[in-house]
Amino acid sequence: MNGAAFTRIRTPAVWAGGLICAVMIMTSRGVAVSSQSAGQLNVCHAGSLQAAFTEVEKAFTAQHPGVVLKDISGGSVALAGRLAAGLQPCDVYATADYQNIDLLLKPLGLADYTVVFAKGRMVLAYLVTDPKAQGIAAAGDFKPPTSIPNAAPGWYKVLLAAGVRISSSHPFLDPGGYRSHMIARLAEAHYNVPNLSNLLLEHLTVYAGAGSGAAEAPTLGRDYNFQFTYEHSAAARAKADPSYRYVALPDRMDLSTTANNSYYSQASVTIPGIGPPGTMAPVLIRATRVAWGLTILKDSPNPENAIAFMSLVLGAAGSAAFNAHGPAPITPALVSPSDYTRVPTAVRSLVTAGPVLP
Repeated sequence: MNGAAFTRIRTPAVWAGGLICAVMIMTSRGVAVSSQSAGQLNVCHAGSLQAAFTEVEKAFTAQHPGVVLKDISGGSVALAGRLAAGLQPCDVYATADYQNIDLLLKPLGLADYTVVFAKGRMVLAYLVTDPKAQGIAAAGDFKPPTSIPNAAPGWYKVLLAAGVRISSSHPFLDPGGYRSHMIARLAEAHYNVPNLSNLLLEHLTVYAGAGSGAAEAPTLGRDYNFQFTYEHSAAARAKADPSYRYVALPDRMDLSTTANNSYYSQASVTIPGIGPPGTMAPVLIRATRVAWGLTILKDSPNPENAIAFMSLVLGAAGSAAFNAHGPAPITPALVSPSDYTRVPTAVRSLVTAGPVLP
């Protein structure tokens, strides 16, 4: 890539707090990070951003051929935990749930603003060849992105059938994982079926997946039958696999609409705090519409490179990448009025101060 070094790293999916020993140095704020040169950039991002961020990273390395860029992907909460423990050098942090910055990084002094830059919704994925998936979809053509069938009126009954497995990432490590729990709770409220949430969760199976040391990643149709996932991720998979399908859930539970946020907020998940023992209580995360967040770490070792990268994410290059691969860009990106003055001056023209959800 024009002589620039580019490294992709997938973080372990098993971090859940605690101390891991490593060789570190201390920054001026006392946060432990690995030593690195000024000609680097560490981009830590949710796995759901991989396709789009790969395009933005190519644009960055073309413009900055002397910078060694490291792409670190993983569960957003797991990444935040590694930052808190000083185990992961990071300049730019992009999460699948903007609240991870507000609730996890800001209280520890690791970040002081949140930029909301993309949005999406949750869908239910399956294989059309799976006998256990029969009856999950209402009538309609599957021609993404223009035509997506709705879930059948009794879709949740299909998921409750004997032997059905629903894949999920760990809710303590990844927003996709805790959003699966939220969908189950919202389904119970929407359909007014007693104990529906727990009944659905009985079918939920947490898979560590690729990068966790497993010999082979679990496979839809073989190891599990359904998965709640982001629509743009499902669309990419459907494009590559003609047997892959997904259905649209009712908007009262697909986390797609800001107008439903007061309804969504009745569902919540409490995860362990990520700070040192005794410094951070468990964190309650309420359901909101799906929105991705971005920040530059306060002790970024490479702030100029980080600002240049953020400018690309929020500018034309980012919009093109998100329009091509998802999630849908928010243009201009949004910040709260209190955060706006903390956003780097060089990127303020790319954001708007106001309500953080479109």
